[in-house]
Amino acid sequence: MHCVRPFVIAWQFLTAIPVARSCDDPTPEELASSMGWYPLVGLILGVILAASDFLLAQVFSDHVVNGLLIVLLVVLTRGLHQDGLADTLDGLAGGRSPVERLAIMRDGRIGAIGATGLALVLGLKYAGLTDLPDEGRLSLLLCLPAAGRWAMVVSAISAPYARSEGGLAQPFIAHLSMRHVAWATGLLGLALLWAVGPVSALTCLAVLGIAVYAMTLFARRLFGGITGDTLGAVNEIVEVLFLMAAPLFFGQR
Repeated sequence: MHCVRPFVIAWQFLTAIPVARSCDDPTPEELASSMGWYPLVGLILGVILAASDFLLAQVFSDHVVNGLLIVLLVVLTRGLHQDGLADTLDGLAGGRSPVERLAIMRDGRIGAIGATGLALVLGLKYAGLTDLPDEGRLSLLLCLPAAGRWAMVVSAISAPYARSEGGLAQPFIAHLSMRHVAWATGLLGLALLWAVGPVSALTCLAVLGIAVYAMTLFARRLFGGITGDTLGAVNEIVEVLFLMAAPLFFGQR
């Protein structure tokens, strides 16, 4: 696949970091291809996290460093996925049908359930960061954002788009194919292979894949499919699962 434009599109969409070469008016095919590069964007974010962790640890306590890493990742991604998680939770709490839930998710305001759920997820991320083993901490931090962004790609291929009127994520999903998913899986798989070894890499991919498929089935049942918000929620939940399970994965190296 021609990689430059799709990668830049992925970078522009997923991060707040400007690039010298902007990609205007992308085609639907380029938008779909960009999703294959989501894990690479995640790996670069992971490099920033790992480097920041190393530098901040020279000055601050572990608790402060973990809190700052969470803030850094939110800032680097403009809170895109956290917003999706909060909207998804609000829709689940307030709607009785897929149509009602999707309408609630359109509301730009965050409700009590969304805010509470977001706070709990961020708290779990903090707990997971605190529990990361020192020996493999930097390599696991590198893989963390890649795992979440890979999960978005897998979820996107596993269910139809929920909104009949279209939405932000619809152009990305319309031409997504298994070729893009395979590319994304290969990128994450290589990173995990380097970080935790073959047994743990395969275990991690299998466990996260099952979790993503279950969440996508849940979204299909309650929303009629996936949306950009549900993909953001998948990213956040998978990052939490990765952090919770990371000590086990590293132990199987």
